[in-house]
Amino acid sequence: FFPSEWSSGCLLFLSQVTSMLSAPLFFQVRNGHIKRITDNDIQSLVLEIEGTNVSTTYITCPADPKKTLGIKLPFLVMIIKNLKKYFTFEVQVLDDKNVRRRFRASNYQSTTRVKPFICTMPMRLDDGWNQIQFNLSDFTRRAYGTNYIETLRVQIHANCRIRRVYFSDRLYSEDELPAEFKLYLPVQNKAKV
Repeated sequence: FFPSEWSSGCLLFLSQVTSMLSAPLFFQVRNGHIKRITDNDIQSLVLEIEGTNVSTTYITCPADPKKTLGIKLPFLVMIIKNLKKYFTFEVQVLDDKNVRRRFRASNYQSTTRVKPFICTMPMRLDDGWNQIQFNLSDFTRRAYGTNYIETLRVQIHANCRIRRVYFSDRLYSEDELPAEFKLYLPVQNKAKV
């Protein structure tokens, strides 16, 4: 009962951490760690990224800096656990002017800044697990007055735990999602960037 875009186009670059070794990820670790652990709150394997400096511990996809994801789906959804430390993520997109733009959200920044090739913005996370919903098309239009074409790269920095990261054509309710895209918790926290 999912639209054809969902079944054929919703790319999951880190769906289940148990299969992450086959995912096209690049790991950068300096003064920290990236490892699979079982999270006690959800009793499931997750990817933990921790480091003393957010800029030196991260994962990025695709691993090859010369390649791009080429994902045309405009919604990035991440299920992330707040570790109550500095955390940031970055998404690089291509717009209809053929310009590569980066969006960086972080929990330690207080103001939004738009520069020609990067837009940095604050992000507030609730305690525990959060669902971050990022409308790339809307942000590209509001920040640059251009149209989103595709996502080229995603980079997730310390400090967080990752349960799921996926792209979709629209935001789906919990009832509409396939089981592997849900986070089974008594309460769902949603953070919009």
